[in-house]
Amino acid sequence: MADVLTQVEARLTGTLGEPDARASVTFLGTERIEVLRFVDVSAGTVRYATLGMAAAPMTDPADPFADPERGPRAELLLTVRAGIADTDKVLRPLAVLAASPQVEGVVVAPGSSLDTGEPLWPGASFGAVLVAEPGGLVPDLELEAPREPVRFLPVLPMTDNEAAWKRVHGADALQERWLRFGTDLRDPARRSVRLAD
Repeated sequence: MADVLTQVEARLTGTLGEPDARASVTFLGTERIEVLRFVDVSAGTVRYATLGMAAAPMTDPADPFADPERGPRAELLLTVRAGIADTDKVLRPLAVLAASPQVEGVVVAPGSSLDTGEPLWPGASFGAVLVAEPGGLVPDLELEAPREPVRFLPVLPMTDNEAAWKRVHGADALQERWLRFGTDLRDPARRSVRLAD
C-alpha cells in the first residue's frame, strides 16, 4: 500500500509541483485519506488532489473472493478558480468522496455521480460532483502487474438541479449542455446551467 501511495504522490508533485498545504482525514474502519492543495498562481487556480484512495483496488467489500491486488484504482482531482470562495473547506467533503470505495464499496468511474450530502464549501450551491474522464491533467500511473494503473479522475461540481437532471438524462447530456452554454466549471460561485430548452 505505502509503495503505491509513494508513487502516486510522486506523480502528482511531478505534474503539479509541490503542494503548498495538505490535510488528512481518517474515517472509522478506513485508511487515512490525505488531500493535497496545489496553487497555480499564473492560471489563478487551486487544485485539490486526494492521496490514499488508490492504496487498494475498488471492489465490492461483500465479495469474499475479491482480489486484493486486481481492480481499478483512482484518486480525485478538483480544480477551481482561486480567491472567489472559501474552497479550502472542500478538504473534508473530498476526503469523504475518496473514502467511499472503502466505506460503501462504490467503484468510482467516469460518468458516475458522487454526493457529499452537504455543500462542498460554505455557501456553495454544489453538493455533488460528476466524475470526468482521466488523462487530461495528470497521466495514469502504471503499476507493477497484476495491479491496474492509478487513474486521476477530475471531479466537476454539480448543483442539486444539475445532479437531478443528470440522473434522468445521463452524464454525456449534462456535459454537452455545459459546453453548449459555455459553463465555467472552475467557477466556485457559478449558478446552475440552463436545463430547460
